[in-house]
Order: sequence, then structure tokens, then C-alpha cells
Amino acid sequence: MIEQGDDNAVEGTGADGIEQGKRLIRTGGDKGLSLADRLSEHFHRLAWRTPLHGLRLKGRHPLKLIAVADDPFLGDPGRGNALLDGKLSFRGENHAVVTLDPAKPGWSKPFGDYFQSFAWLRDLSTVATRQQAAPVAEALMRKWLGVHADKVTDPAWRADLWGRRILFWTAHAPLILSSTDLVYRSKVLHALARGARHLDRTADRVPLGAPRIAAWCGVLAAGLMIPGGDPRRAFGEAGLARALAGSVSEDGGITGRSPAALLDAIMLLTLLRETYAARRLAPPEAQSRALTRMVTALLGVCHGDRGLASWQGGVPVDGDRIGEIVAATGVRVRPLRQAHEWGYQRLAQQRTVLIVDAAPPPIARVMEGGCASTLAFEFSDGPDRIVVSCGGARGADLRLPAGLAEGLRTTAAHSTLVVRDSNSTAIHPDGTLGRGVAEMELSRQETETASRIEASHDGYVRRHGVIHRRRIALGADGRDVRGEDSLIPAGRRGKPGPIPFVIRFHLHPGVQISPTADGAGALLRTPSGAAWQFRAGGAALGIEESVWVDGRGIPRETQQLVLTGESPAGGVSVSWLFHRAR
Repeated sequence: MIEQGDDNAVEGTGADGIEQGKRLIRTGGDKGLSLADRLSEHFHRLAWRTPLHGLRLKGRHPLKLIAVADDPFLGDPGRGNALLDGKLSFRGENHAVVTLDPAKPGWSKPFGDYFQSFAWLRDLSTVATRQQAAPVAEALMRKWLGVHADKVTDPAWRADLWGRRILFWTAHAPLILSSTDLVYRSKVLHALARGARHLDRTADRVPLGAPRIAAWCGVLAAGLMIPGGDPRRAFGEAGLARALAGSVSEDGGITGRSPAALLDAIMLLTLLRETYAARRLAPPEAQSRALTRMVTALLGVCHGDRGLASWQGGVPVDGDRIGEIVAATGVRVRPLRQAHEWGYQRLAQQRTVLIVDAAPPPIARVMEGGCASTLAFEFSDGPDRIVVSCGGARGADLRLPAGLAEGLRTTAAHSTLVVRDSNSTAIHPDGTLGRGVAEMELSRQETETASRIEASHDGYVRRHGVIHRRRIALGADGRDVRGEDSLIPAGRRGKPGPIPFVIRFHLHPGVQISPTADGAGALLRTPSGAAWQFRAGGAALGIEESVWVDGRGIPRETQQLVLTGESPAGGVSVSWLFHRAR
């Protein structure tokens, strides 16, 4: 977890609610699950196959559901139309429905989760009438029931998948329960009841964050929609309260620091709220308070185009889509400017929005696929993104080579400083993050002329003997983004000899770049016609190729500004400026 420590620079909280300084500590950052934890989880899943667990799943199944919830979200029309054409499609991976065999899953894990969760029901219902969609949904349901309804296996019976499955089954029941085949209908309802009993005993075993929230939302959906579910409802509300307390910080961020995961959790809670509404019941106040905090934090990592930034491997979500989701929550709040626990800082003046990753990275225990992006930033001018992260490590097209997807997690794939072409936090082959950034110093000031952040991290101390400090200031008129990157010797850990470094500023594909005649600057033009001048001192400027993963998960060619240099034994400072000329 990330703990907040006292800092000598802390001067209290200003009138605007911005805290002036913090020390952020990553505890247990490079430690994944212990051997005891892994053995416990292994034996827990082995126990699914025992006769005792099978007996626990036995019981009466409902003849019908009490009500049908309204799914407040639209699905993906492209995936929905592909289903109508007989093809299940997800992030570039495609499988024909007619040959799909759940007993021989020849698919990737993300595709398998999409199929097993039944999230495709939302996509299908978005593009088709009940009459058109029901035969398609029933065909896929029969395939799943034939393999998994009576046999408890991993991953099909993973608790987070069952949670999502129950939410989608109950919200889209007309698509899967329209058949006049009473035996088929009975199998669906029987599987639903067994899945709910399985969830009762396993929801607390999945990782914190969106997976555990999904599991407990499923418990509650079953309690609300299956007759006689009042005891399960009370049990589920207590479980979801625990899951939210452990997964959502006081500032609304989610475990793992992924905006995409936060968006997922917000949609889960909103769909659950509609499940309550179908029963004409109100959710507990704790759920509503958590949802409000989460929406505030989500808006804090959205750009001037209202779309989601690409942190922790996510892809940029369109501003209209974010607007639809936030509207569905019913929450009306302003973006959060400072999220210490979650780890993002937002500077916004006039049209300019700047978002900084200002915390240690996710800990290995709760996050696979995290990124070594500490002190990276993105910034936008109105509807135009200018400086970005490559993004997409956890949301890219599944046809991409694994090596490229892993490369998107590196420090070099983010707009920050890199020492000796190494990551500020190690990336392990199993997908977890290891040693690196363990402690950060952070200070923020708000004045009449500018918003300023000064932060430093120790990610390069152990290997290279230097601390990276970054200062960023956004002028009150939004026309100047001033920065300074410094490498500071870390006491006795300082290493002899010059230390090579690179500072990268990845640019959005829509930005046109022209170097200045003196080679020390560049002119950036946005699609809206704005012109930004870039200047730097203390390092050599170059322009290199880069990639940016778009909202569909497709890498797009773009460019990056690159400052290169060497730090002498006494350290170095490099200053840079983005100035809006018009």
C-alpha cells in the first residue's frame, strides 16, 4: 500500500483545500503474494472440486427472477454487430460463434474474461432487438452451460467473473430467458443459483479493487433478484462495504492506481444501483458516498477533451463516453485536483490541463501489468492533447506482439526522465513491478500567478546513486508550462563518472512538429490551430519516432521530443518550457 508520511515542508492545508507537502511511501512494493498466500489460494481453488463444495452449491433454484434491472450503459456497436454476423470479437481477437468451444479455450486471457463474464450481452443488446439478439445469446449460453454449469472449474468459476456474470444475466435476462424450452430455462436459473452460492463463499478471496467489487456486486444482484434473497442481500451489503473500504481510498482512487479499473468499478456500482432501483429500493448510503468519491477522482484524470488519460496501461476513453457514464451515475461533482492516496495531481488553468503521476507505482501484491511511470505527466490544450503517455499496455489490441505490449509499461514509454535506459521501478517477467521507487517527496503550491508541483523519487538511488526531482509550474493564464528536471547525488550512494539520461515528451499524433533553426526548440501545432513553442536548456534536443495507443487499442505512429545529456558527479538540471504562442 502507499502510506503518507509527515514532511518538514508541510505547512498545512490552504484555503483551496490543497495540501502543501507530503512524503509518500510504497510499502511492500516489490513483494508479491507470499508462499503461504499462494499455497492457500491454490488449495482454495482445489477445494472447488471436492464433494463438500459441491454439496454447498446444492439447493433449490428459482422459477423466475423477481425483476429485470435496466443496464444504464451502451455497449460497443462494433462488437455487437460482429455477434450478429456470427463472430465474437474483443480487442482485435475474433472467434466464430459456431466453432467456439468453451471446453477447449484457444483464446487469450482478456478474451476469455470477456466471454466468460457475459459482458458481450451489453454489446449485443445495443445493436439488436430482443427478437434478433435472443437466438444469438441463447446459442452462446448453451455452449457455456454445456461445459461449465455443473462443473466448478478455474477460471470459469472465478468469483469476479461470477459477479459480473450475475449482473449481466439479471440485467439482460430477456435475451437469455426468452426461450420456450423449459429445460434450458431451468438450466440457466439453476446455474445462476449455484453461482450465487459459490460467490457467497469466494467473493472475499479475489484481489482487492475492481475484481472484489465485481464479486460482491454479484452477491448483491443475486440477493436482490432471486426470490427469498433478503439474507443474502444483508450479507452482500456488508461484504461490498468491506470491499469498497479496502479498494477505494478516501480521495476516491482505486487499488492499483489504474483509471481504467476505476472506471470499471464505477460502472459496476452504477449497474448495481439500477438493480436496487428495479426492486424500488435504495442502496446503502455508504455505496453512494463511495461512488461520489470515485467519480470525483475519475474526472481528476480527464483532459480538456473530457476524455480519460492513459495511465497505468489504460487506453484513452472518449470524452463523450466518459460523459455518458458519469451522467448515468447521477453524480454531479468537479474534478479532483489533488489525490494524494491515489497518486495523481491535476493542474488546470484556462484551457490547459496538466496531469502528473505523483506517487510510487502500484504494489506487486495488488497489480499485475502496472507501469513504471513515476513523475510522468500529460497535458492538453482544450480539446487537443499535446504531451501524452504511450499507454495501452493493459488495453492494447490483442494481436500486438507481447514484447511491444510489455514495452508500453516501461519508464521510456512515458513523458519523464530516464536514467541509463533503465526503468525507475523494475518490471518482472511475471508482470509485477519490483524494486525501484519506494519513497517520494511531494510539494504543491497555488498562487495568483501559477500552480506549482515539486516532487522527487528514489527509483534510481539503489542502482545509479541519484534522485530524480521534477518541478512543473502552470501559469495562471494557461499559456506557460515550465519544468525543470534534476538529478541529485544521493549522499554516499553517488556513483563515479557521468550518468547518461534522457527526458522524453511523447506527443499526440494530432500534433504537428517543426524544429527551430537553432535546434534548441520546436514549434507544435494542434488540430485546433493553436501553436505551442518548446524550448529547453541543459540538454540536446532531438525528435524521434514514438507510438500512442488510441481508444481502440491500436498503436498509432507519432513523434517525441527527446532531451539527452549526461549528469556529472555533482548532479545536473535541465529546464524546459511549453509556451502557447497563439
